[in-house]
Amino acid sequence: MDTIIATLARELGQKETYVQNVVELIDEGNTIPFIARYRKELHGAMDDTTLRTLADRLQYLRNLDKRREEVKSAIEGQGKLTEELSAAIDAAATLAEVEDLYRPYKQKRRTRATVAREKGLEPLATLLFAQAMDGPAPEEAARDYIDPEKGVETVEEALQGASDIIAEQISDDADIRKLLRELVWKRGYLVSAAAAKEPEDSVYRLYYDFRSPLSKLQGHQVLAINRGEREDILKVAVDMDREAALVPVRRKVLRPGAPAMAFVHSAAEDAYDRLIFPSVEREMRNLLTENANEGAIKMFGLNLKPLLMQPPVKGFVTMGLDPGYRNGCKVAVVDPTGKVLDTAVVYPTFSEKKKQEAIETLSRLIRKHGVVHIAIGNGTASRETEQMAVEMIRKLEGGVSYMIVNEAGASVYSASKLAAEEFPDYDVNLRSAVSIARRLQDPLAELVKIDPKSIGVGQYQHDMPQARLDETLEGVVEDCVNAVGVDLNTASAPLLSYVAGLNNTTAKNIVKFREENGAFTTRKGVLKVPKVGPKAFEQCAGFLRVPESKQVLDHTGVHPESYEAAQKLLELCGYTLKDVADGAIGELAGRVEACGKGKAAEVCGVGLPTLEDIVKELCKPGRDPRDELPRPILRTDVLEMKDLRPGMELTGTVRNVIDFGAFVDIGVHQDGLVHISQLSNRRVRHPSEVCAVGDIVTVWVLAVDEKKKRISLTMKKPKEGLA
Repeated sequence: MDTIIATLARELGQKETYVQNVVELIDEGNTIPFIARYRKELHGAMDDTTLRTLADRLQYLRNLDKRREEVKSAIEGQGKLTEELSAAIDAAATLAEVEDLYRPYKQKRRTRATVAREKGLEPLATLLFAQAMDGPAPEEAARDYIDPEKGVETVEEALQGASDIIAEQISDDADIRKLLRELVWKRGYLVSAAAAKEPEDSVYRLYYDFRSPLSKLQGHQVLAINRGEREDILKVAVDMDREAALVPVRRKVLRPGAPAMAFVHSAAEDAYDRLIFPSVEREMRNLLTENANEGAIKMFGLNLKPLLMQPPVKGFVTMGLDPGYRNGCKVAVVDPTGKVLDTAVVYPTFSEKKKQEAIETLSRLIRKHGVVHIAIGNGTASRETEQMAVEMIRKLEGGVSYMIVNEAGASVYSASKLAAEEFPDYDVNLRSAVSIARRLQDPLAELVKIDPKSIGVGQYQHDMPQARLDETLEGVVEDCVNAVGVDLNTASAPLLSYVAGLNNTTAKNIVKFREENGAFTTRKGVLKVPKVGPKAFEQCAGFLRVPESKQVLDHTGVHPESYEAAQKLLELCGYTLKDVADGAIGELAGRVEACGKGKAAEVCGVGLPTLEDIVKELCKPGRDPRDELPRPILRTDVLEMKDLRPGMELTGTVRNVIDFGAFVDIGVHQDGLVHISQLSNRRVRHPSEVCAVGDIVTVWVLAVDEKKKRISLTMKKPKEGLA
């Protein structure tokens, strides 16, 4: 049996030494972002995703080891643990296989076989199941077990009891269950039908008469079918050719020619129909659901990461508009740092007169505060608000642009305790307008305040195992926050709480300490904050930025433990820290190459990966990795669905990626769908291979259905003359 380290190394395609180092680092209490960024020499530069996969599998394999020992101990306690059984348990690769081996020894609830054993029929069952060639016929053997005092009054009752015991023994056979599990997975089907005789048209209509091989089912199909079943709209079952499934069972338990063979044959069929197949069917449904959940959670994470990492639109006064009908459009103007400058409520959908009044009010705010960008929430009344904004921009004769911002979760945030603490003097509705404006300025800093499940970039998120979903999404947020870095003197408590080594308590303590004592002037100053000890400081320090510090390395991603190495490197290349502050070390990378990376690393006392990271940070102190991504599309004009024509070329932003395609915002309020078959000229296994949330893409219109508000798009460039 492989050790856990060997298993992880094989599964991840990594060296055992690297895996061993990561396991030790995790056990020492180091965080994944810290390990990924500052311990590259120890793990061969695995990325954060690989490290999280390793951590997940490590936990599973340790639980598997623990369960193996529990099962062996329980069987040994019964005096039934053999060397062969112990070896089989040790070799079991999954928890399901361990439980199969434990099944015959597990304390069972009262079953038909239990009752038969109480009647003294186990010796009869053993005799018949042995199927000796010279054994008696079942009816003859059963006469010796008739005992009215024990409740066995006839031969038929004795044989029925023996059959129940044999059926349970066959059902408990781990090899048979493993064979059938694999067979049903390969050759079984999931079938669904409408629960009602005359079903109404619904989102589940595709599954009213549905049949698909289990092994080919898509995750979104499984989740849709499960939901339809929960809502009593669908009836669902696993279908398997009974005769094909019984072949391996018969092969395993029957001895042709034995007098008791026909009897055991009947018991085997009973075992399959009554005990094994219903259990395997549940296992298959659970496996499908688990796989679909994992796929959906992974997709959610893949979508969330680029959404959080969208390039910020920094340095501009921004107006946030939270559209609405009855309660009007809420307005908030924020300065380049996100501080609220002004608020208002306008009613552009009430009448033409009210719309013109709204334009006058907003124009006045734009001129008063020097607004450059407008962020419009994409919810109710967004289309009308967008049209009003375009009309206003024309009247202002330019100078202002707008962008439709995904407002998912804004209302959740605005009604939260956190928003009440941040904006105690503002109405709930106005808080959401502030959030929308800030989402354009710095998506990451604003979106971390919201439960990731409420951000709206997944599918069936409310059907997922919530603990697993939360764990995955929080990991994604944590990776994004630490990849960007956090300004220690401006970051909110929610943002700080995602920094490696910090938590909700220490993040709040930092903000409180900052408010009471003024801005931090060094990274080490955070050690004065209650509950931030040396270990927490080691984990978080490299991800904190202190622009106010006189130590220029405090502005960078260089970890304090490497400050001495950074200074040695600068000296080796003829530079000083002042040169770093002045941005005058443009030749650093070239000088390191000329000197030789190996020699430079040796002089500095660090490994090559750390040396390369130090060089990057010194060349661009305080760099934001998001700045290297495509800029968001800011518009000055509006397009309507009626303006779209097949073949029309447009530029859009990917809003969501799901199993069967991607939704793209093309500026007409209604996102268009690029089906997976239209994403590329090559075969695409999953849309995430081609695009991600936030990508700027070129699309062509395939079809428009104004009544159903559906837009079909393609990313395959049409051939000339066909547009």
